[in-house]
Amino acid sequence: MGFHQYLSGLTELEMINRAPGYFKYFPHSVAAHSWKVTQVAQFLGDIEEKQGETVDWQLLYEKALNHDINERFIGDIRTPVKYASSELRHMLADVEESLADNFIRMEIPAGYRDAYHRRLSEGKDDTLEGRILSVADKVDLLYEAFGELQKGNPEPVFLDIYKESLETIYAFRDMNSTKYFIHEVLPEMLAEEFPGSERLQRIYIGIFNQGIDQADDEEKLV
Repeated sequence: MGFHQYLSGLTELEMINRAPGYFKYFPHSVAAHSWKVTQVAQFLGDIEEKQGETVDWQLLYEKALNHDINERFIGDIRTPVKYASSELRHMLADVEESLADNFIRMEIPAGYRDAYHRRLSEGKDDTLEGRILSVADKVDLLYEAFGELQKGNPEPVFLDIYKESLETIYAFRDMNSTKYFIHEVLPEMLAEEFPGSERLQRIYIGIFNQGIDQADDEEKLV
């Protein structure tokens, strides 16, 4: 038993398209997404470290690079199906975890199994590195949706993905890196003009204003 099945299976991630079933101007594979998320996580980690936070870089890179590797077992589930209910998300996560555990037991040499259990487990958690991953994943998803909308893709799912990605990113606005992204990077994105760009600006403003209103309500309750 060696790493042959693990290494040969990495090619499968190049063949799995994201957002399956929808027309796309720019198809993205799971492998490409994983690389981009790792780059975004590195950028966010740099900002956190510059602001005085301690970043476990090995953990961050492992989480980012491997966060979707289990899709080699079940593929990329269509977005509306994946997010239909929390129960379904938990069921899919359980299936992925079970398949990953079985793969590790059957294909990974015993001396390395603990490391691969860590790498193939859910990376989005309450640690700084897990929170960075949550944001990085949505930043890349935001850019994927933005690229399709910029080209005039008529599929409504990309508008939904754009909105959901912004909402998730904004939910992590207490982080230094997310603040930087919101205040320094997003304005450049929203400044790009193309047919329909005003709608994207309105979506962002709506999310931003809703967040301000919620903060005001919480302050009144204190």
